Amino acid sequence: MYKIIYKKSLTPTITLMKVLAPDVTRHAKAGQFIILRVDEKGERIPLTIADIDHALKSVTIIFQVVGKTTYLLNMLSEGDDILDFVGPLGKPTEIENLKKVLVIGGGVGSAIAYPLCKALFEQNTQVELILGFKSKDQIILKEAFETVTNHQYMTTDDGSYGEKGFVTDQLNKILKKDQSYDHVFAIGPIPMMKAVSDMTKNYQIPTTVSLNPIMIDGTGMCGGCRVKVGDGIKFACVDGPDFDGHQVDYDALLKRNMAYRLKEQKDFEDVLKRGEA
Repeated sequence: MYKIIYKKSLTPTITLMKVLAPDVTRHAKAGQFIILRVDEKGERIPLTIADIDHALKSVTIIFQVVGKTTYLLNMLSEGDDILDFVGPLGKPTEIENLKKVLVIGGGVGSAIAYPLCKALFEQNTQVELILGFKSKDQIILKEAFETVTNHQYMTTDDGSYGEKGFVTDQLNKILKKDQSYDHVFAIGPIPMMKAVSDMTKNYQIPTTVSLNPIMIDGTGMCGGCRVKVGDGIKFACVDGPDFDGHQVDYDALLKRNMAYRLKEQKDFEDVLKRGEA
């Protein structure tokens, strides 16, 4: 059992939790994830580690309530326990020897960008950041990012904060003036990562994306998280979740992630009707 020692609502649908997990904090690095199960009958879901507190021995997770499991997770309070909390899983993000990078986070995916920016900043890499949200009321972690980046660009789809438009609009403006980045990292919705990768490929800037496909066991045994990268098949849980953004087959990934959408939607509607806690 893993105790929730802190809970905070970042927006009406996005929640931050700190979970007491000494074994995970001991080895966790930026880019890795955990798999949790809320209760004995619950499904296993992967969540990327948003921060690590070695003093408290806690792992921070940030999630958006989009389905049955995230709804049930969000119903838990400080002092409650999560049944399973397995990790760290996956490979850490490769950040060595980078002098100047551009990190791009979209929506709740921005939470994953935070530990990456923090790790890069701590090794004295120049970190520039583009964050994109639908509107001002969806913005998360703005103040936290300011402490681990050299410069921050903000976009909103409706123009309610920062530049109006998408992160790729801002990226296009930046790259027309400056192509001196060692690397670009993109974390967010699949269409966003695809659009970023298409753009950076034209400038031949190496680009890493963090994928979050359907995942069950997190050990490479079930094959549920397979993705096509270049000419090969990779498993996001053991080969990733980071991959070369210029090599990922995003269309196949998107199609695969949509396979269970109707079932997920029905389960979510059922749990809302029952008001399960």
